[in-house]
Amino acid sequence: MATTALSAKNEASYYPGAAEAQRKARSPYGLPVIDNCTTCKLRYNSFFCSLSSASLQALDRVKHVSSYPEGAMLFMEGEEARGVYIVCQGRLKLLTTNTEGKTMIVKIAKPGDLLGLYATISGEKLEVTAETLQPTQLAFVTREDFLRYIRVHGEACLHVAQHMGRDCHSAYEVIRSIALSNSVPEKLARLLMEWTVGAQESNGMVRVKLTLTHEEMAQLIGCSRESVSRSLGEFRRQRLLELNGSTLLVRNKAALESLAAI
Repeated sequence: MATTALSAKNEASYYPGAAEAQRKARSPYGLPVIDNCTTCKLRYNSFFCSLSSASLQALDRVKHVSSYPEGAMLFMEGEEARGVYIVCQGRLKLLTTNTEGKTMIVKIAKPGDLLGLYATISGEKLEVTAETLQPTQLAFVTREDFLRYIRVHGEACLHVAQHMGRDCHSAYEVIRSIALSNSVPEKLARLLMEWTVGAQESNGMVRVKLTLTHEEMAQLIGCSRESVSRSLGEFRRQRLLELNGSTLLVRNKAALESLAAI
């Protein structure tokens, strides 16, 4: 075993790029392994990512990083909160279900988001179910470690308050969009514009991976799947966008933004 390890090390030093290839080969689900917040090159301007180096180092000592495939169930509505999850890479859908089995997606969680925060702080049951929409990497901190961490680090505690306020504002925006939008096309345009946030734009066009089904989009904007399909068809006829499999190409971002305004 020692000989094998030595051979791998020698190979990495003699062949340029071998070490990088070995690292990528060990990455689950095709994601680069990122387990150190202070050296992470994907840091986002939100929550823990924007903390000071001292606070990030303390976070590194209590978090556990794991990767999940598409379709993995992270936690279920009504369960006890074991701790908080920080989204490092990928996206998840947060959904709630009534007693009749009707489901509504309340949010799409993106990198930099914190999951299970309210339940962890309050000690109440989890209010939503979290499921990955694509290969996803998460950092997990147990409830005991997290509560101890924010007691010691005032900066992190302030960020917790800001994050909970942002979640509340986001909920207001969802209610406003569903209640005040005049049509399904407006709601759908708003959702698609939110999905393209952060994507590179070229000559007014944006290309992203849209890993939502028509049914999931309908659950997000409070309408039927058939209405979503009709609206997407109309967007294509107007040459506002193209949707090939999971690849969304927004051809006329300005027009879609105008339609999304309410």
